[in-house]
Amino acid sequence: MKKILVSLAAVAALAACSPKAQNETAEAADTVAGDVNATMGEAINDTDAAADRAFGSAEATMDNAGDRLANGADRAADRTGEALRDAGNAIDD
Repeated sequence: MKKILVSLAAVAALAACSPKAQNETAEAADTVAGDVNATMGEAINDTDAAADRAFGSAEATMDNAGDRLANGADRAADRTGEALRDAGNAIDD
């Protein structure tokens, strides 16, 4: 809505100006539009980079948690096997 109002105001202002002023205003508008596009492009790139870093960090955290669980399960299985072996040896004795 604001863009429409600004555009209408610019058109009204241009209609009241000389051709030289109209050209200068048009050039200034083109420059502003280029700056806005560049700024938006940088903002998108920054947002994408931040998202990539966040997802990479989350992925690493999940990988580490999975590794810890797997290591804990391995240790538990080893201890269970040792306990069963000890129990079997105790029965044989």
